[in-house]
Amino acid sequence: MVKKVVVAAAGQGTRMQKLSENKSKHLIEVNSRPFLAYALDNLILAGYKEIILVVGFKAELMEEFVKNYKRPAGVKDIKISIINQTEVLGPKEKEYGTACPIKCVKNVVGQENFVYVYGDNLFSVDDLKLMQAEDDFCYVAGLENESPEKYGVLIENKNGFLEKIIEKPKKFVGNLINVGLYKFTPKIFGKVLQIKKSERGEYEVTDAISLLAKEEKVKIKKIKNYFKDFGNPDDIEKMSLFLNEGNKK
Repeated sequence: MVKKVVVAAAGQGTRMQKLSENKSKHLIEVNSRPFLAYALDNLILAGYKEIILVVGFKAELMEEFVKNYKRPAGVKDIKISIINQTEVLGPKEKEYGTACPIKCVKNVVGQENFVYVYGDNLFSVDDLKLMQAEDDFCYVAGLENESPEKYGVLIENKNGFLEKIIEKPKKFVGNLINVGLYKFTPKIFGKVLQIKKSERGEYEVTDAISLLAKEEKVKIKKIKNYFKDFGNPDDIEKMSLFLNEGNKK
């Protein structure tokens, strides 16, 4: 069973506007608790034993958060470590994007499989457990969505592997969207070094996944419960209501 999880939390979160001027969006509070705490709770309850936080913006606040973070009751033997992306790769003006945290953790992860998730997303404990397949394949989590044109859509080939990811398709190609939850083998480390900057000027993890997909190394894992993004000011109230309804786990 996969025990390591890499959490990407280096960004500031400018869509949060003034709320993220002095701290990253991951630390904005929901119901008197940093959002990231809820994300870590569910990862720990899903059975992950080693959490590697890749940080950047206001890294010192992330270090403070880890010191003060209260783990779920009764859970032991959890290791939470921090890697500063800026120290490893330089400032965001030099190198930035969803593939960058993976570049930072190669020496820490070694030859083990690991799960990769963004620190501004919330998934259920059961869905996080689905990504723990200890095999030689990479997995991309997909969830059926009524508005697939807003996301990357996962396309499966005839052999049951991921064929490609179509970003924000203008025509309907399917409704299974990429939710930004992945399980990787160490093969991902070579692929993130091969990709070039996207049209957005960033290094995209989906470009590395596409390289692996050409070799039929990637499968799709359908999650069942929910995918909650925490990126805009309106999301604070939405998340509060969601958690108050008992949907935390």
